[in-house]
Amino acid sequence: MTLAPASVISKDPAPLSGLARRCLSELLGTYILVFVGPASVVLASLAPHASALEQLVLVAFVFGSTVASIIVFLGEHSGAHINPAITVASTLAGTHRREHLIPYVAFQVVGALFAGLSLKLLFSGLASSAYLGSTEMAAGMNPIEGVSLEAAGTFVLALSALSAGSYLKTQAQRAALVGCTLFILIIAIGPLTGASFNPARSLGPALFSGYLSGLPFYLLGPLIGAVLAGLLFGATRKDHAEA
Repeated sequence: MTLAPASVISKDPAPLSGLARRCLSELLGTYILVFVGPASVVLASLAPHASALEQLVLVAFVFGSTVASIIVFLGEHSGAHINPAITVASTLAGTHRREHLIPYVAFQVVGALFAGLSLKLLFSGLASSAYLGSTEMAAGMNPIEGVSLEAAGTFVLALSALSAGSYLKTQAQRAALVGCTLFILIIAIGPLTGASFNPARSLGPALFSGYLSGLPFYLLGPLIGAVLAGLLFGATRKDHAEA
């Protein structure tokens, strides 16, 4: 699933000397998201009397509120991307330094891997652990449909994050927009693809649960959506500046 959830872009890039602080912020934020979000999937799957809709709303709320909280507390340090797709989109849009792309993504992946390990240590003994909260395609979904939905959801989420970082003034406003966007996207797409929209979110739980089915689609779909969103937003900003 997010939320994915992605995140928000800071307006003013920090100097290169602050890169270590920014990367550590991304590692911490991604760890929190990839641990708390999938943990809610595991716990929801263990609720015997909860309906599928109740489980979905709970997971969507946890992902959305977690992303919003990370933006509030870590946004000023790194922009709180906590999602390689958001970093790619913001780089292509021109709101993020190109030389920071690889360090950001690397630390996001490390944070996701630590989260996957933590999930395994916490939930591996349970009879039903929902593959540590891994994202799963619904029965009957073919790869093209799955990739397309993940791309579409990431496209919307990335545009939300880019718009929040460029046009909203406070971290609270940015957090509300991105968190609510992720909540709605999970409700809409979660039953079909698990609503990842974030390669790091899918990677951590999948690797440590051994549930690798569909993982390439959760890497490809968000990347496609991120590229489209970044190029569109960058072109829009350029046209606006020239007007």
